[in-house]
Amino acid sequence: MTTRILSIGTAVPEARLRQEQVRDLFAGQPGADRLTRRLIGAAFDASAIETRHTVLDDLAAAAAASAPAGDERMPTVTDTGSLLAPSTGARNDAYIRLAPPLFAEAARKALAAASVTASEVTHVVTVSCTGMFAPGPDYRLVRDLELPTTVARAHLGFMGCAAAVPALRTAAQTCTADPDAVVLVVCAELCSLHVRTPADHDEIVAASVFADGAAAAVVSADPSRATGASFELDRFATVLTDEGEKDMAWTIGDTGFEMVLSAEVPRIIGREIRGAVETFLGDDGVDTWAVHPGGRSVLDRVEAGLELPADALAVSRDVLRDYGNMSSATILFILGALLASGLADGERVATLAFGPGLTLEAARLTFRTGAA
Repeated sequence: MTTRILSIGTAVPEARLRQEQVRDLFAGQPGADRLTRRLIGAAFDASAIETRHTVLDDLAAAAAASAPAGDERMPTVTDTGSLLAPSTGARNDAYIRLAPPLFAEAARKALAAASVTASEVTHVVTVSCTGMFAPGPDYRLVRDLELPTTVARAHLGFMGCAAAVPALRTAAQTCTADPDAVVLVVCAELCSLHVRTPADHDEIVAASVFADGAAAAVVSADPSRATGASFELDRFATVLTDEGEKDMAWTIGDTGFEMVLSAEVPRIIGREIRGAVETFLGDDGVDTWAVHPGGRSVLDRVEAGLELPADALAVSRDVLRDYGNMSSATILFILGALLASGLADGERVATLAFGPGLTLEAARLTFRTGAA
């Protein structure tokens, strides 16, 4: 019995941020001293990001130096373009309004691509770390997509950028236990809800890379459903690094969720990546790499640590350039691009994502064309 990712669907908010415009908006905040402005400029310019998306239309409007249009979404800037500091409650209220439609859009695209109807879904696994409510995104998907009310649901929360891989592992384990299962995995992150005036290194780095987006995958072991290109889910692994618990963290503060993303993170990944990957892959070869772009420096360290050719992480770099770091959804954007890229049948794909801890979540996939 072989469990497969049958399809991947992605969705982003309409509002798009241009990196240089957000850089200038943040650097121009009242109280930003000369050193802070230099740090903001350096972080944004070195990010290798050109555009990102946000659910906050007024933030995009302010970044584009135009008057923000009024709507019911959480205001993040004043009429003068100054960033506000709404309470955690206000930010989470915005998440409750704005996240479910993004979950649903990505899910509908994935179901359509797999030729799976809503009535055929047996299990739902949702993922998010940028907001919380109950009944949560898993419940809302059942209602919004009109899934059967008997669908078994699970939600993975606060596992950060690496969470899509454990979600796929949960789906694979479900299919092993129930060969007729059709599992819908959906990740959605609204990182921009937690934007703040960047003052220290962690806030500056977070402001320069994080973005909003959603992605979904349909997973099944039913061979009759594997009619098109798919990824076989071969195996999974989790590796906790010896250090990094305090270098990548995500906590709830009074004015939003607070990200700790120290300069040590890329260096820790660079030191640990070879040993972790060799333990996971053993003697198995790898044809293609799908690596979560936590930032440009993370990709650089992975590339150097594994001695990969210069183009090995091209798809990861493309997703980073066009969308930024959408936390858990990002790795599915990369796998979606690979699924559509026309890999050769049998190509082995190593999937790596990094989360708080510092944690490495890995999966070995095999691409199948679906051709008879």
